[in-house]
Amino acid sequence: MMNKITVDATELREETLLIKRCALVVKGGRRFSFSAYVVVGNENGILGLGHGKASDVAGAIAKASKEARRKLFSVEIAENTVPHRINGKFTSSNILIMPAKPGTGVIACTPVRAIMQMAGIHDVLTKSFGSNNTVNLAKATIDGLKKMRSRKTVEALRGVELA
Repeated sequence: MMNKITVDATELREETLLIKRCALVVKGGRRFSFSAYVVVGNENGILGLGHGKASDVAGAIAKASKEARRKLFSVEIAENTVPHRINGKFTSSNILIMPAKPGTGVIACTPVRAIMQMAGIHDVLTKSFGSNNTVNLAKATIDGLKKMRSRKTVEALRGVELA
């Protein structure tokens, strides 16, 4: 069971990953709506991704932001990078996330870069495989970050000290 993370709203920054226009064909023509994906984070290990849909862009972004704030989770960070290599997967998108030396920067595609920066990860190497769909890559990145475990976390879970 995930613990609910509470963060002061002023700490959180948000970035819009994608805005899509959807069309419903009706008798009189087309009815348009907008779909938005927003990533929210405090750049210090707290992150959330949300999706919203509305008849206007501002409404879709507001709904996505609200959902992202509800779905916050904690990301393990070790010295401005990730603790270890990990694969994230969502449908046909795969992403390999690797730790990098200080000063490397975020080597990633646009949606992955936005997620890493919102999480507070400054040095990371990534490689995407399969589909490069923005939504699927974002969700694959979130999957990889949720599976990440630091050395301290693993020691606490196993009840032993790692060599």
